[in-house]
Amino acid sequence: MKLEFIDIAIVIGYIILSIVIGFWLSKRANKNLQNYFLGGNQLKWYYLGLSNGSGMFDISGTAWTVTIFFVYGLKSVWIPWLWPVWNQIFIMIFMAVWLRRSKVMTGAEWITTRFGSDKGGRLSHIVVVVFAIISAIGFIAYFFVGIGKFAVTIFPWDLSLTIGSVLIISEYVYATILLLLTTLYVIKGGMYSVVATEVMQFFVMTLACVAIAWFAMNNVSVGQINAAVPNGWFDITPSWSTSLDWTGVFDQVNDKISEDGFGMLGALVMMMFFKGIFSSLAGPVPGYDMQRILSTQTPRDAAKMSGLTSLVLYPPRYLMVAGLGILGLVFVAPMMKAGGGDLDFEKILPYVINNLLPVGLKGIILAGLLAAFMSTFSAFVNAAPAYIVNDLYKQYINPHASDKKYIRISYIASFGIVIIGIVFGLFSGSINSLTLWITSSLYGGYVVANVLKWVWWRFNGYGYFWGMIAGLAGSTVKFLFFPDTPDIYIFPIILIMASAGSFLGCYLSAPVDDRTLIEFYKNVRPWGWWNPVYEKARKIYPEITKNEDLARDGINILVGIVWQMTLITAPVYLVVRHYQGLIISLILFAITSTILKFNWLNKIKDYEKI
Repeated sequence: MKLEFIDIAIVIGYIILSIVIGFWLSKRANKNLQNYFLGGNQLKWYYLGLSNGSGMFDISGTAWTVTIFFVYGLKSVWIPWLWPVWNQIFIMIFMAVWLRRSKVMTGAEWITTRFGSDKGGRLSHIVVVVFAIISAIGFIAYFFVGIGKFAVTIFPWDLSLTIGSVLIISEYVYATILLLLTTLYVIKGGMYSVVATEVMQFFVMTLACVAIAWFAMNNVSVGQINAAVPNGWFDITPSWSTSLDWTGVFDQVNDKISEDGFGMLGALVMMMFFKGIFSSLAGPVPGYDMQRILSTQTPRDAAKMSGLTSLVLYPPRYLMVAGLGILGLVFVAPMMKAGGGDLDFEKILPYVINNLLPVGLKGIILAGLLAAFMSTFSAFVNAAPAYIVNDLYKQYINPHASDKKYIRISYIASFGIVIIGIVFGLFSGSINSLTLWITSSLYGGYVVANVLKWVWWRFNGYGYFWGMIAGLAGSTVKFLFFPDTPDIYIFPIILIMASAGSFLGCYLSAPVDDRTLIEFYKNVRPWGWWNPVYEKARKIYPEITKNEDLARDGINILVGIVWQMTLITAPVYLVVRHYQGLIISLILFAITSTILKFNWLNKIKDYEKI
């Protein structure tokens, strides 16, 4: 890439600023583990919300979203339900409050408040720690590969080097440098530096997103978009079939639709909704999202922080997605067709940056994209060592060490995880499928056990452990024997296997002891099948009340999903200049925001009455 001095200065200045902020805050972080991993629970919820939104602004995911927007048009807004994107709504409505009431440091430590410290509790605790660590390593490997490929498109210098007889290509050198620089400021300043740098990175990314949208709207007319897409591309309705036929426009895109398996979009949306309910009820996986919830000052702040995450994440992200998408349709698609129809959508981003952006704006966009990489990576680097130090070293190896000792161990753990992730990334060609198996299998097996832990008093540590193992086994069967089948279609089978493991493990062992259950229920107060525990708790705490908010939470979740969708559709309609859709989206946003203000925000309780 040919960069002018001002563009290079903007990118390098951004990197230096990130490191300076991390070191500047290091004194506040090094007082104790609570400060280091949770910011001493003194960080404002709105800073944590901006940080969480920044950490979720995954540029690889954004590139995939540009691809599906290119291919499916407005219908593409439904496809991220595969994850599902609206698990943040469940967290915002009630899950964040339940988690924060536990007053723990990590998701694994939370498990001990639910299942106790007997053998079943220890097994459930260990499986969560393993889940968190392996997931972090797998994602770091992907970040290593992704940021290396991105860096060689930004910087004009060839950093390839030879060690002995081994040639290390330039993208690996860039990736190693950037990952280690990011790790340096993360381990120095802990959660303080992660949040501070991610807030700064959020504003850099938002500026880049707005700039992309502005540039696209000024250089692509509505007529050009209409000429570049097939009939039905602007239709947002999730009809039974996608109803998109690219024949005569870009024939090879029809093959892409067939390969994706999204042809029956209406049926897919129904299945995604079914899966999404279970996945979202399970709560956040043990990682950076959970660490920010546990870092808030109060349970109410945790809920507000989670709501702010959606509010600040989706509008700028989809301004960028729509801007890159229409630039790709008008300027990159003809180039792809001229090259024989090669559907390499990764060409969209570098082509736009190299050939369309003016000096200065190019540096801002590159800094914004680099910020997206670094913020997501730093979130994982901060979260994973908390499990190693607090849940392994402190729990099983050295429970009476000083805080300084624990923080030094966290430094070693951070570098260790990053180095292992880099090694995985270096051999990504041979271990790519293995890494995919680790991450997809662990997530596939996560759902059932983590739903039951919230809503059913009889569920115990053995049920949790065997439910996770059975879910892992089901996902492994899918990987080995049905590798090309989309996960959504195999999900019911995995659900059945995980359910069998959960119920058998539970019923073949004793319940959790009454003292653990009563204290958990007193603090967290979930709704669900908790009446036997409630009756026992009343004998100790006569004024204790039940959580009667299930119906209201359910209504707020449905309203919240619509609210979140408007945050996605409004910027897309703006960029493609379909103003009727924009107006409808804004009206729905206003209505749903008003409902949530009075039926959710005004009724959040830090703690239930005892």
